[in-house]
Amino acid sequence: MKDNKSAYNSGVYDKNIVSTLPYYREYHNQIIDLMRAVNKTSIDWLDTGCGTGTLAARVFEERDDVRFTLCDPSEQMLGVAKEKLQGRGIRFVNMPSQELTYDAEFDIVTAVQSHHYLTPDERRKALGNCFRALRSGGILVVFENIKMTTDESDKIALKRWENFLSDHLGDPEVVKMHIDRRGVEVHPITIEEHVKLLHEVGFRSADILWTSYLQAGFWAVKP
Repeated sequence: MKDNKSAYNSGVYDKNIVSTLPYYREYHNQIIDLMRAVNKTSIDWLDTGCGTGTLAARVFEERDDVRFTLCDPSEQMLGVAKEKLQGRGIRFVNMPSQELTYDAEFDIVTAVQSHHYLTPDERRKALGNCFRALRSGGILVVFENIKMTTDESDKIALKRWENFLSDHLGDPEVVKMHIDRRGVEVHPITIEEHVKLLHEVGFRSADILWTSYLQAGFWAVKP
């Protein structure tokens, strides 16, 4: 039984996610590289939809001047994160993005593979909450499943992902489960819709950070 909205429960999430999302580890590489370019010290960082805390663990491999708040709607995911990051002085909060109430408390907010589970209204609210949680000049980084701009191109992109899943998972039933979730449990939107929505909730800039297969990363700066 799943204890979150992902395809895997918390106990096997880290092991299986890299076989499901092409270049999953690269998401964290891109986020960390962006933070290097920002070149800010003593960072207050909110990671919402933090899962098992892998991003925070990766950040701590490089620096120790980050104060993390990790939020996730799954108590089980947070439990794994607490064990993984014990002794780091992290604030853990059992809450989804659409219920966040922070106001100008963070320099960085990240949401990796979490908002595509939301309805359109929930997604807008979640991004608005992330915007409000940032200080002026703060940066939001979001990685999400996406869809292509036409049904024709989306069909081709979906087949590429299906081939990746077949190569890495092997089991046709598991592959079918992932494909069947798209549009039912997971609600991807296009890159253009992502950028438009980020502007609509208040960000002055909204750009693509990285993309491959049916996943993309975006970054935006609060005025």
